[in-house]
Amino acid sequence: QVQLVESGGGLVQPGGSPRLSCAASGFTFSMYTMSWYRQAPELERELVAAIGTDGRIRKYGDSVKGRFTISRDNVKNTVYLQMNNLKPEDTAVYYCKAKQPYTGTEYWGRGTLVTVSS
Repeated sequence: QVQLVESGGGLVQPGGSPRLSCAASGFTFSMYTMSWYRQAPELERELVAAIGTDGRIRKYGDSVKGRFTISRDNVKNTVYLQMNNLKPEDTAVYYCKAKQPYTGTEYWGRGTLVTVSS
């Protein structure tokens, strides 16, 4: 059974630096690109960051460049999102996605809510 379980969300003060984790199981994690998306109320889901299968290639959405860092551990089957200098506009549900680059198979987590507020 495929599972992607996000954790690390919650209420964070502006300027805070939480780390999100996404633990994967049920598929060959190292063969999937991993991404973080987010969706704020009444807005479309947007790409936050993505990382290639071996971790060498990373890309970021314009709104988080220089503040967020994506990483992965192919032994622990986990992808991380280090978020720094959070702003109220970063408030959203953050989702983890796995995608097999050759077959196109995708899996999504259920999301974790990050609320940035003082």
